[in-house]
Amino acid sequence: MTKQSLPDIFKSFSNLRVLIIGDVMLDSYIWGAVERISPEAPVPVVNVKKRDVRLGGAANVALNIQALGATPVLVALCGADEAGKKLRTILEEQNMPTDGVINSSSRPTTVKTRVIASEQHIVRVDEESDKEAGSIEETELLKCIEKLLPTCQVVIFEDYDKGVLNSSIIEKTVTWANELRIPTVVDPKKRNFLAYKGVTLFKPNLKEMREGLKVELESGNQKQLEKAIILLREKLSINGVLASLSEHGVYIEYNEEKILLPAHPREIADVSGAGDTVVSIAALCVALELPAKQIAGLSNLGGGLVCQHVGVVPVDKAELLEEALELDL
Repeated sequence: MTKQSLPDIFKSFSNLRVLIIGDVMLDSYIWGAVERISPEAPVPVVNVKKRDVRLGGAANVALNIQALGATPVLVALCGADEAGKKLRTILEEQNMPTDGVINSSSRPTTVKTRVIASEQHIVRVDEESDKEAGSIEETELLKCIEKLLPTCQVVIFEDYDKGVLNSSIIEKTVTWANELRIPTVVDPKKRNFLAYKGVTLFKPNLKEMREGLKVELESGNQKQLEKAIILLREKLSINGVLASLSEHGVYIEYNEEKILLPAHPREIADVSGAGDTVVSIAALCVALELPAKQIAGLSNLGGGLVCQHVGVVPVDKAELLEEALELDL
């Protein structure tokens, strides 16, 4: 296969539709300043200067996909509450389809509220339910997936362990996707870690691999990592693994290639949402049948770029292309 130029690859992103199945949420921010300690308890008093609400979880993956020029198609649950209305409003303002986002009367919309003062993360408050989708909700989710899947070129499972994904939904979706020759990419969490049998690319971080496989895995220990990936591939019969290694970069085993890429030196402001960016870029690259080194290189680069910003933000496509060209990825 003739190697495509980076500008052509980035243009090709706009031809892709991506089915994103998983846990959507709102990331709420309270920005302020700390000038004194509370007389009621030894805690800082934050003088609020600004509030902000952003898309999070699978919805942030959708933002990243859109920022890269592709079309995101969400399938998810949200609560029939004010936060759910806000989430839908933001999706509509972003010109994203919401027909796959199902209202649930049995769960709240997940909201993560972060209090930040002088660019320091003070505390996070979570409002959520992590119970599995009920039988009626599961049926509705599967109807949406079956309808929307044939219109897409790649699937992302964005699992935050909030209950949208279960073994039945995963198994049926992977079966349908494999029948249609549509690749599947997974950003896993602990509960369903070993349910993703037969997927195309599995993207865990070290913590998720430790918890999911119940193995010892020290940061920077290449032998332990390779041993864990052998075990993972045996258990799941997957095509490939893209492991996020934090400050040690990424490691990919895909299409008979094994490549370790170091992290790019950066001023890290906030790692929130970096995994969402990594899986978004990886999925688009898999859909375009790019080689393993390019999948890992672009994903690794994009994940680092968003860590330079405080709060969850999507990747900047132009910035990603510029740095990728400089590095000759």
